[in-house]
Amino acid sequence: MYILGINAVFHDSSACIIKDGQLLAAAEEERFTHFKHGKRPIPFSTYELPFHAIDYCLSVAGIHLSQVDHIAYSFDPYLLIPTEHRTDPFCEIPFSPAGLQADSEQNPWENLFLSSILNAPAQLVDGWPHHLQKRFYGSTTADWQWHFVEHHVAHAASAFYPSPYQQAAILTLDGRGETTSTTYGIGNGNEMLRIAEVPLPHSLGLLYENLTTHLGFLHSSDEYKVMALASYGKPEFIKDFREIIKIGEKGQYTIENENLTERFGPARLRHEPFTAFHFDLARSLQYVLEESVLELVNWLQQTTKSKNLVMAGGVALNCVLNARIRDLSAFDQVWVQPAAGDSGTALGAAMQVDVNERKPTERSFVMEHAYWGPSYSDAEIEAFLNLAKVPHQKMEDPATEVAALLAENMIIGWFQGRMEFGPRALGSRSILASPISPDMQARLNEVKDREDFRPVAPVVLEEDANDWFKDATKSPFMLFVHDVRPEVADKIPAVRHTDGTARIQTINEAQHPAYYALLKAFKEKTGVPILVNTSFNTLGKPIVCTPRDAIECFWGSPFDALIMGSYLILKNDAKTDIGRYSDLQQADTFA
Repeated sequence: MYILGINAVFHDSSACIIKDGQLLAAAEEERFTHFKHGKRPIPFSTYELPFHAIDYCLSVAGIHLSQVDHIAYSFDPYLLIPTEHRTDPFCEIPFSPAGLQADSEQNPWENLFLSSILNAPAQLVDGWPHHLQKRFYGSTTADWQWHFVEHHVAHAASAFYPSPYQQAAILTLDGRGETTSTTYGIGNGNEMLRIAEVPLPHSLGLLYENLTTHLGFLHSSDEYKVMALASYGKPEFIKDFREIIKIGEKGQYTIENENLTERFGPARLRHEPFTAFHFDLARSLQYVLEESVLELVNWLQQTTKSKNLVMAGGVALNCVLNARIRDLSAFDQVWVQPAAGDSGTALGAAMQVDVNERKPTERSFVMEHAYWGPSYSDAEIEAFLNLAKVPHQKMEDPATEVAALLAENMIIGWFQGRMEFGPRALGSRSILASPISPDMQARLNEVKDREDFRPVAPVVLEEDANDWFKDATKSPFMLFVHDVRPEVADKIPAVRHTDGTARIQTINEAQHPAYYALLKAFKEKTGVPILVNTSFNTLGKPIVCTPRDAIECFWGSPFDALIMGSYLILKNDAKTDIGRYSDLQQADTFA
């Protein structure tokens, strides 16, 4: 049984395909269209389906759209449509919202939003781009069964069903779903039960979005920058945010309808400098978010008596918050869906429909890694390099040879295997560098045209992680921070954030053999089993997907070398650089 999962409502449009409970492929639309997050989360964009991601998923399965058995869409519009209007073929859409009453709670574009969702099945069969005709042409809505899956059910399913636990408490923390922002549940085997929810408009995620906007960043996009900014500030405004966030009983909370400009003054414009005031605002909300969620999480543990917690929703991408839950909550184990944002709801919706339709008695899939996107063979890479007339050289021992480049403080693009699903680059589409040089963070932020306060993260051999990062265990998705051990901090200054932490990724050989081999080779050369790992993209662009994307990013950015499969590409004069590369191959010590 093939089930296609689709997320297309707000942002981070994505698709996945599963067969008899096994995930075959998953990808975000942005990686194919080069538009960050796929689209902006506005009603006018809801009709846009992730056709490119769907096409990719169908190609991995080797099927046509008409051969899909079920399609799971991660939003249920019927939760927002009154019963008496569900068969009404007409809906009112204003030419302008100006005519609404000032105190009206009605969203003037709600009907447009819901109409686009309701008509998604028809859009899927006849709205595809012409160049994707092969896998869509001729399909009709009668070929498969369509399922609208509640948004937070999809989040919860993405957290529980692929997790390593047969039994766990489930927490979803998001900006918004249909009518809720937060849900609590318990999962057992192949069943999930919701035990409580927090209704909109109360939303920790939307509050964090509002401060993101107030600080001059792009909401529904740059919340992770606020988390990074918080490390530089002091919690001077705790009282204010405690007045805004009120924690109640049984997992409930309310958010005061607060005008941040009235309370804190004018918003920062994008190109204005940061001040201590901005740092302190970010730190204060992060502080109160952590203490608030800890209180909610501990209520959930007391209610469920579970030792395990699984999480999804955009707020679950806050790795500092996740570390506080790991270290200070009553739960023994915490697992976070690597695509915890809306892209992961495509997977959750598909898995929920799979459980409903197949009714399996046992769980058969655990998400051990995030490598579910497109891959390219050496033959395909070489063919493109020849076509594009890009000077290149094939390496006999990529791990050893690339480790030598990294030991020389080169910044490299690393393009290997299947692309990652979710927002983190995890060694398939990464920019890698040595963590040993103190100026490497600044160099990488310059390469990527990023803000100076942004940290860079380390990847570390799983077996060595605890020697370098306090209490580190298996952490393959870069979703938790750890303290850098003081006795080794001077050896890896590039990845130690201003607060002494690092957002680590651990890697073992089974997850990504080429990536693991490179870390092993770098350790043998330098004694350090760690590399800097940041996403292979530049400011405002999605992570690269194809060899063409990688070449374009590489030549448009000031980093030194690109490794795609077994092939090395160096900048400047090809003969000079390849000659220098040959000299590096002869070096057997790290200077």
